[in-house]
Amino acid sequence: MLAIVVALALPATVAAHGPVPADPPSLATLVLGWTFQPLVAVPLVLAAIGWLALVRRIGRLHPDTPVPLVRTGAFLGGLAAIAVALMSGIERYDTTLFSVHMAQHLLLLLVAPPLIALAAPITQLLRAASPRVRNGILLPILHSNAVSVLAHPIVAWLTFALVLWGSHFSPLFNIALEDPGAHDIEHAAYLVAALLFWWPVVGLDPAPRRMSYAARLLYLLLQLPLNSFLAMAILFADEPLYPHYATLGSPYGISPLADQQLAGGVMWFAGDIAFIGAILLLIGGWMRHEQRDAPAAERRADVDRARLRERADQLARVRAAASSAGAGAAGTAGAAGSGPTTQPGSGDPSSSR
Repeated sequence: MLAIVVALALPATVAAHGPVPADPPSLATLVLGWTFQPLVAVPLVLAAIGWLALVRRIGRLHPDTPVPLVRTGAFLGGLAAIAVALMSGIERYDTTLFSVHMAQHLLLLLVAPPLIALAAPITQLLRAASPRVRNGILLPILHSNAVSVLAHPIVAWLTFALVLWGSHFSPLFNIALEDPGAHDIEHAAYLVAALLFWWPVVGLDPAPRRMSYAARLLYLLLQLPLNSFLAMAILFADEPLYPHYATLGSPYGISPLADQQLAGGVMWFAGDIAFIGAILLLIGGWMRHEQRDAPAAERRADVDRARLRERADQLARVRAAASSAGAGAAGTAGAAGSGPTTQPGSGDPSSSR
């Protein structure tokens, strides 16, 4: 009811990206319907060029340990996910269909950020930087109070949850649908919050506070139900949540409520798949870490056992030496006490005369 009242109060609803497209979304329009967005394309191209230059410099400075191809693939894959979300046919329909809009947000929240984190960009930047830049600029920034607060796992976890729930259940979501600037800010907030969230989960880059594998699993397990509950709240809502979509009617034969239910289902299914997949990958990484660490742990245990045996041998030698010294002292005392003695009346024979 509230959505209908607000919708009636609005003089007109204008999509953030212009009028409603005449043709309905299809695989062809979603895949081939790209538009050039300078605000998106230019930073992505510069980031890709910068990454390739970084990789080349690291290969020159550290020929024995170049950047693995999987890191480059992850970084460029993350940039590609952002491009698909914001410049492909998905962007064309995001203010027309909530379900398409949800797919766009999932790319910005659950696909692009973990891929970028898997590339370990901070580590590569530190490796490529000169000692002066690394010690004078990069490390002070990483150790600053601002980064320490933002990168704190609790802060990152809460930021991710608050951005998701706050954006979907506040007037901000509807404002973003009708104002291009607000829409861009919303996308930036999603991307930044997700980067902060996935940074400690991946755990490849240096961070002010590193979490153990067990802590990272708990971190994900606590976020999983929040994502599911948000999806269920959208899926099982009795009426359209956003006046913008309600005022569009059924442009492609799907009602706003049905489209909203589809969006909730997409979020629930894709979100659970992403979180459960991340949890399984994290468990696999934990097991590999334990297997790699087992020989080193065994070597450390061998060293500790050798030290204990050496100390035990030293203690045994000290005790043996102490026992020998005590026995020698007792023997000397006994010998001294058993020497010749003068009995009464047994002195000089002349004394008896």
